[in-house]
Amino acid sequence: MDVSKIATVVPVADLAGAVTTWTRLLGAEPTFVDGDRWAQFDVAGARVALAGTDSVTSHPALLLRVADVTAARAEAAAAGLKTGEVEDGPHELRCLVWTDEGAEVVLHSGRVA
Repeated sequence: MDVSKIATVVPVADLAGAVTTWTRLLGAEPTFVDGDRWAQFDVAGARVALAGTDSVTSHPALLLRVADVTAARAEAAAAGLKTGEVEDGPHELRCLVWTDEGAEVVLHSGRVA
């Protein structure tokens, strides 16, 4: 699987409130906010994302950017991992993958033109 970026995504019930909290905690303003759906912080060479109404899981998860989410999903399935369906998000294609221990991983890529 060709992973180009790794981030942590944390689901939150109140994105505006969480942005305030995480801004104080990280000592940095978010680099991107999309209404009540999504916010992200790029700090210390890493990205932490907050998923509000656009959350695909109710648990913190690893977020992996891949070139082709459909191909990455197929690779994960071939490796014996449980995979969800590819979904069309507001800005990307994405799907959930579960490790053998139950950890959730969100694969995402840009839309194919």
